[in-house]
Amino acid sequence: MILKVVGGEEPLPAGGSCLLGSINLAEFVANPFTTNALFKIEEFEDAVEQGVIALNEILHEGLKLHPLEEQRESVNNWRQIGLGICGWHDCLIKLGMKYGGSKSIVLASLVSNKMINIAVKTSAELTDVYGPFPSYNKEALIKSKFYQNNIVDQIKKIVEEKGLANSQLLTIPPTGSTATMLGVSTGIEPIYDVSYSRKTESLHKKDVYYKVYTPVVKEYMEIKNITNERDLPDFINCAKTINYPDRILMQAAWQRNIDASISSTINLPESATVEDIEDIYMLAWQKGLKGVTVYRDNCKREGILSTTLGDEVKENELVWGTTLKMDDNLIGRKKKIMTGCGSLHVQGWFDPISGKLMELYLSKGSRGGCNSFMVSLSRMVSAGLRTGLDFNYVIDQLKSAPVCASYAVRTSVKKDTSKGNCCPVAIANALACMQEEVFNELFDNDEIEENNVPEIISISDKCPGCGANLTHQGGCLQCSICGWSHCE
Repeated sequence: MILKVVGGEEPLPAGGSCLLGSINLAEFVANPFTTNALFKIEEFEDAVEQGVIALNEILHEGLKLHPLEEQRESVNNWRQIGLGICGWHDCLIKLGMKYGGSKSIVLASLVSNKMINIAVKTSAELTDVYGPFPSYNKEALIKSKFYQNNIVDQIKKIVEEKGLANSQLLTIPPTGSTATMLGVSTGIEPIYDVSYSRKTESLHKKDVYYKVYTPVVKEYMEIKNITNERDLPDFINCAKTINYPDRILMQAAWQRNIDASISSTINLPESATVEDIEDIYMLAWQKGLKGVTVYRDNCKREGILSTTLGDEVKENELVWGTTLKMDDNLIGRKKKIMTGCGSLHVQGWFDPISGKLMELYLSKGSRGGCNSFMVSLSRMVSAGLRTGLDFNYVIDQLKSAPVCASYAVRTSVKKDTSKGNCCPVAIANALACMQEEVFNELFDNDEIEENNVPEIISISDKCPGCGANLTHQGGCLQCSICGWSHCE
């Protein structure tokens, strides 16, 4: 079973809206890479205060701009914001601390406790401007274990006098795009590796490979005149070398002072066992984590069905630019979906040998949307699949379509729409379901003949921008070469 929950770092009520901002901790180190390195706590406290103020200004400025009344009411009643951080591992490296070491975990506890106290104090003071959030319950707050254990007495007096402007204040998202743009580590996660290989293609068709270092590592090496990564000190570690108990202890140190949740991915080698996964989740539960993500190399994103043909060229390999012609000997599947405009019938036709989707037909009901759009979309999907386009690439593109207002309104009012937030996403979900049904019907583990096994049907671990290998961090796919990222 595969369970997918999007946005786990910020639990929201019905109609809630996510409003996040992150502080780059790599910028709060004085005398970096020296024995006199210090964390600039006063500057950090000021940044937290300004962050809470800024997010509240954005919240109230955008309050009337939410498309649904349910959203406007929820945002107004709870006023949830999510101030977080990124660049934590960069900060530790600049301080000379090993990620997961005892000093780094103590620092995480101190920094996060300062963060929640300043955030709570600022939110209380903002009640002079906005008043307490409408659903504020003083008695429930005072009895809260989180409030009792983390907030200092001086700030408790302010809160109990004024109330709070926000029901939630802190969260730590994966910050995939933000951290990539800034060139720092994501959220509270460690750097993925100290270096990676980069390829350039010259005009003379000669590939050139060279080593690229993670920015903070490169900066350290330049300052210390180090030319080989083997000479790096032991405190510079990475996701591949940090034991999972240390990852969980680090996250637990932060989680104790984060009132929402934390998004963090533990990267495991392919050799990781079921028992390892069990141990991770049990330890996470014992340490009070609200959530944790595990990614094991070559696990889910391997093909559903695959062959190991190496570099051999298959006789039936489709030449790029060739369009396969289809006869009537196809396997059909049909799904009826409900969209924002009404019913829509999705017909998929699959190759009886490979099981691959070859043709798509869409037909609307009496009130099912734009017929011309449906016809053109089905023709383009069919054409792409019959010219060798990967099925999962097509699905990914369909799922990249933005939210449809009609779909959102019907979902909120009638609550009868199919899974998705617009027609293309609902169609993608229906096609994925039908494709799985066909594979299950055609291919039994004991009956698949070697010459009939389909090519890999997978979600690629290659960057669509440059073709480099992608890494998994914080529920996101990221490319360390060109900066492409995608969060699920």
